[in-house]
Order: sequence, then structure tokens, then C-alpha cells
Amino acid sequence: MRRVTLFVNGTSNNGKVVAVYGTLSDLLSVASNKLGIKASCLYNGKGGLIDDIALIRDDDVLYVSEGDPFIDPQHEVRVTSDQHGAHTDWLTLNIGGRLFTTTRSTLVSKEPESMLAHMFSEKDVWGNKRDKHGAYLIDRSPEYFEPILNYLRHGQLIVNEGINIRGVLEEARFFGIEQLAEQLEVIIKVGTTLPFRERSFSAVSGADLSRLDLRYINFKMANLSRCNLTHANLCCSNLERADLSGANMDGANLQGVKMLCCNAEGASLKGCNFEDPSGLKANLEGANLKGVDMEGSQMTGINLRVATLKNAKLKNCNLRGATLAGTDLENCDLSGCDLQEANLRGSNVKGAIFEEMLTPLHMSQSVR
Repeated sequence: MRRVTLFVNGTSNNGKVVAVYGTLSDLLSVASNKLGIKASCLYNGKGGLIDDIALIRDDDVLYVSEGDPFIDPQHEVRVTSDQHGAHTDWLTLNIGGRLFTTTRSTLVSKEPESMLAHMFSEKDVWGNKRDKHGAYLIDRSPEYFEPILNYLRHGQLIVNEGINIRGVLEEARFFGIEQLAEQLEVIIKVGTTLPFRERSFSAVSGADLSRLDLRYINFKMANLSRCNLTHANLCCSNLERADLSGANMDGANLQGVKMLCCNAEGASLKGCNFEDPSGLKANLEGANLKGVDMEGSQMTGINLRVATLKNAKLKNCNLRGATLAGTDLENCDLSGCDLQEANLRGSNVKGAIFEEMLTPLHMSQSVR
């Protein structure tokens, strides 16, 4: 009696040792039962098709196929796990004829409920087809898939010039990447085709722009009232004369931002960062900041000249070296602020609260 070891085509683990008897059809039937597949072809280790049971020798290693071509087991995806059990094996995707090499953890970790994650979370559960080199075949557009794969790698949406962002949105929907699809829908609503950042925008009132990369974008005179801009990156963007009334900008990056004469009345800017390590100063000259909440923001060197901060909350802000000349600070809460070397000449400080200051104010800072 002869015995052979059977493996699923393209793999070299979870093999089954079976006895060889009867005809080739009998062996294929045994292989189907043992491996849980619909066996139709047998290959030897060199990819040769076995079409006669007489060609099989004792202790041969054979690869069982459902009809697909032989896949060299050297191309097998080798599953490994880190200490938390997350898959980190390398694999190759053939997307519309273009190859992408990535890790299983990249495909499953960021969006675990997506179709893409379910396809690769457990090996071969979906019966994913492969090409002759072992790459997983997916009949989709490679140019639209690339931004999606990069998003899964590092969490940032980057769309190269010439790529239609609506195509990327359709791919995100197809693969079930819901968070990315939501971002793309907002970007399309705004009217931008990243990364073209010189374009200007008009009305996007009430839009959810939270956590988006909006660096260097021209929002001059745009209607951003009541927008959600929490934790958005607005570094060096132009918000001159923009309507930001009632907007939520908590935790936003506002390094080097231009907000001259903007209307941010009633907006929330808690914990924002206006400080640019390169020395570029944020400019809010003449801005309407009535009733804003800027508690805990970093504003070293900020320009708030002749701005209106009546009834604003600036508790525990870093205003070191800030320009507050001619600024309306009536009833403004500046308790716990650092105003060292700040210029308050000609400012209206009627009713302003200066409790628990980090450094005492010097007369020269406020005298004309």
C-alpha cells in the first residue's frame, strides 16, 4: 500500500497523509473529504499534473487543486502573529493587473469590519483566487486602490494629482472602508481634489471637517459657520474674512494660520496650537472673537492686534510675546495666562480677569 501527503495547492501546512488505492478519481474524492475542498487536480512538487494514479509513488508530496493552476508553495503567505495575535504576514495583491505588496495586519487592523478585512482576516476563508505567482486576484482599479492601501498603512488620505477622488470614494465604498468613505464624501462636498491646495472655497457651512489635513488651503471669505473642525490640521491655511461663527475648532493645529478680520464669534478653540517652531506667527489681526473659548491654547507670539475678544475665555493660555495692542479684552478671562513680554498697549481691559498670572504684568506692557 502506498501513502502520500496531500496539501492544498500553494500551501505547505495542514497536510493530510492518506492511503492510495483504486483510481485517480478515488484519490481526488479522499482529498476532497480530508482537505475540505472540491478537488479536481493533483500536482507534484515541481508543478507537474498527475493524470494517472500509476505515476504516484510511496511518500510523494502532492498538491490538490480545485482546478486552478499550480501555485508554488514557496509563494505561500506565511502566517505569523505578534504577541497580541495580530497577523503580520506579507502577501501580494494583484489589483487589476498591478501588484501591491503589503501585510495582512495592514489590511485588517485599521478597519476590522470592512470587506477587505474580512477577506484576509482568516486565511483562505473566502477562497480568494490567486494568479500563477500566488498573488491574490481582485478585479478592481489599481489607481483608485493605491490611496486606500496607503490610508490603511498610515491613516492619512493622500490622493496624487490626476486621480479622480470620486473613483477613490467608490473603491472605499466597495471595500467597506467606512471612515475613509466619510472623509471623501466631505472632501467632495467641500469641492477639493487633494492635494491641490491653492484652490479657494465658498460655502461649506455646518460640514464635518474634523481631523482632515487642510494645510495651506485658501478658505478666504468662506462660510465655515458651525463647522466641525476639531483636531483638523489648518497649518498655514488662509481664513482671512472667513465666517467661523459657532464653529468647533477644539484641538486644531493653527500654526502660521491667517485669520485676519475673520468672524469667529461664539466659536470654540480650546486646546489649539498656534505656535510654529519655525517662528511663523499666527495672524488674527482685527478678528471678531467675541465670546470664544480658547482655554489652554498655545499662542506664543500670536498677532491679535485690534481684535475683539470681549467676554472671551483665555484661561491658562500661553500668550508670551503676543501682540494685543488695541485689542478689546473687556470682561475677558485671562486667569492663569502667561503674558510675559506681551504687548497690551492701548487695549481695553475693562472687567478683564488677571488672576493667578504666571508672570506679573509690567506697566510698560500696557502704557501707551
